[in-house]
Amino acid sequence: MTITIKKCTFKDLRQLQEISYETFKETFKHQNSPENMNAYLDSAFNLKKLENELSNISSQFFFTYFNDEIAGYLKVNTNDAQTEVMGDESLEIERIYIKNKFQTHGLGKCLLDKAIEIAIECKKIKVWLGVWQKNENAIAFYKKMGFVQNGAHSFFMGDEEQLDFIMTKTLI
Repeated sequence: MTITIKKCTFKDLRQLQEISYETFKETFKHQNSPENMNAYLDSAFNLKKLENELSNISSQFFFTYFNDEIAGYLKVNTNDAQTEVMGDESLEIERIYIKNKFQTHGLGKCLLDKAIEIAIECKKIKVWLGVWQKNENAIAFYKKMGFVQNGAHSFFMGDEEQLDFIMTKTLI
């Protein structure tokens, strides 16, 4: 078993779009209407938006591979790229997704460790993320990894307002 992590570049744009669509749909399609799912996918993962996100020096994307097959990805944000005002001492994990068939191989923890490594390199003292209140597996995983819920914010899936818990881990 070989797990590798590679930083995404503009050459990876189409592959980033594909993994974004695939993992988001796998994770949430059963709990959302097809109309809201498609509206979200079209707005969040269109090539222009992903290209803009890749261009932002305060955002970074990483692919994880399992035995040379792309298995998931990570997006982290600092500074003004964060989706909430959390301060200069924070790093946001905006996206961490693993394909269903790879979810029992420790890849989520590898990507989370990568995010924490980046936070430490950038001298951040907190890592935070938003997780849908109905995503019980993810919430349990983040709690196990030392995150605590300390807020919430709205997340729009198409025209449906949903609630994301904000979870934070202090590094020092």
